[in-house]
Amino acid sequence: MRYGTTAARIPETRRPVKTKKKADRRVRRTQQSLYRALLELTLKHGYEAVSVGDIIAHADVGRSTFYAHYAGKEGLLLSGLNLLRDHLLEHQRAAQAAPENSPGRLLGFSSALFEHVDSHRDLYRALGQSGGGLVMARIRSMLSDLVRLELAAARRPERSDDIPRGAVVNFVCDALVSQILWWCEKNPRLTPAEVDSIFRRLVVPSVRAACLG
Repeated sequence: MRYGTTAARIPETRRPVKTKKKADRRVRRTQQSLYRALLELTLKHGYEAVSVGDIIAHADVGRSTFYAHYAGKEGLLLSGLNLLRDHLLEHQRAAQAAPENSPGRLLGFSSALFEHVDSHRDLYRALGQSGGGLVMARIRSMLSDLVRLELAAARRPERSDDIPRGAVVNFVCDALVSQILWWCEKNPRLTPAEVDSIFRRLVVPSVRAACLG
């Protein structure tokens, strides 16, 4: 009796499909490398002295890849600050969900800001000393938006003797930036929690009196 032979089926080899998730991770790694290169070069030379060529050489990324993501180094800077803004917004919303009279409810993003500064202490110190005017201006603008959002959410009927909201926003942002630079340059041994406590003791009562009554 003859038995037919069946050819063994060899599994087909296929190229692994590049998923969107993998592509997204690769893009994030590239963006993080570029942003880290910008920060490191800013520490050494000051923001204004750093060129796109310096950044891509430091990050070992091609020029076409850089311009696929950013129009220039300012776009790269803003992308990093947008990540920080999202992080602070998250903390701000969590604080606003607390009961009305909770101690950390007003300006509840401040602790997260000082923790971020602590993890980039050398950068903020360099920005305060030289070459970081534009960077600090962008940070201040971001903080202004956060404070303005918070005061709008806490808005009560205004009285004729109210301090203008713009003046309050300016006061808070000046206090935050000054506190950051003072901490980095003069009192680096203080912890983020200690700096946040100083800021809140100085600023929060004034904001409550000016805007919340």
